Amino acid sequence: MKAAVIESVGRAVVTEVPDPTPGPREVVVEVAACGLCGTDLHILQGEFAPKLPIVPGHEFAGTVVAVGGRVTEVAEGDRVAVDPSLYCYECSYCRTGHNNLCERWAAIGVTTAGGAAQYAVAPVANCVTLPDHVRTEDAALVEPLSCAVRGYDVLRARLGAHVLVYGSGTMGLMMLELAKRTGAASVDVVDVNPARLETARLLGVSGAAANADELDRPQGWDVVVDATGNAAAIQDGLDRVARAGTFLQFGVADYATRVTIDPYRIYNQEITITGSMAVLHSFERAAELFATGVLNPDVFISHRLPLQQYPDALTRFAAGEGRKIIVTPTSPSTPSSPSSPSGV
Repeated sequence: MKAAVIESVGRAVVTEVPDPTPGPREVVVEVAACGLCGTDLHILQGEFAPKLPIVPGHEFAGTVVAVGGRVTEVAEGDRVAVDPSLYCYECSYCRTGHNNLCERWAAIGVTTAGGAAQYAVAPVANCVTLPDHVRTEDAALVEPLSCAVRGYDVLRARLGAHVLVYGSGTMGLMMLELAKRTGAASVDVVDVNPARLETARLLGVSGAAANADELDRPQGWDVVVDATGNAAAIQDGLDRVARAGTFLQFGVADYATRVTIDPYRIYNQEITITGSMAVLHSFERAAELFATGVLNPDVFISHRLPLQQYPDALTRFAAGEGRKIIVTPTSPSTPSSPSSPSGV
């Protein structure tokens, strides 16, 4: 089968790799859509993935084409979105409900072969069946939405909060949509990319600007969310938190990123600084929200490219072009079948 492979630091290619086969409690998914994410860029830079080469792609959906011998929950032909998270369920963090902090944390498309391929294997427990009205080629958005849902779980959002989001890429826009639906009194967005700010305005914001100084809130915001991972944005955002407010580090920063904090201000103004790591008990809820139309895929997905253009898609994404870039290993109108996967 064809697959994108990050072969070494800075090098991605599309090549032939062996077709996957499912284990007893696994399925093979014919991938309809796979989204690109900042994590993929980190892997390309030599971070996150424990070793290269790796088939990337942790945001994907498709059709089940082969099932393991002990799979009863789904059948061939079912359309599914796939939670990439792989936990040990044995370490102290898993046993206390913090699976996303698992000591042996792994993920499809990060530590094992992912969805930037014609076919991908996944545990059946990680598959959520899609309702008939949800297009398979849109459902790659479920995984990033599940990360945003986890972010709002951490925030424990209260009604009437004033929210500031740094970044109007896919994740910032998702945090915007969730803020609107969790009773925010106002939602402002900061981004240096004018095209992305226009998308935020299209979705509906209280204010959108290249700099928070342009927004009329001198007392600060109750909730400040960084969805960029950029040091300058994080540093600025920390200074925008109102008294008794919360700063959420949601964007994925490079390992070397550093900012400074004012410990006395944090103490004196009772400011909370917290983080949100990937997915935790949020994938199914994200799929439910997606099915109700919480996101408009035609707004969120700016590019749909064939798998063969995966290296170009990475370049475009790194340059900040568009919003969510999706690669389509198999044309939705002309589905193919795997040459060899079989159940065991």
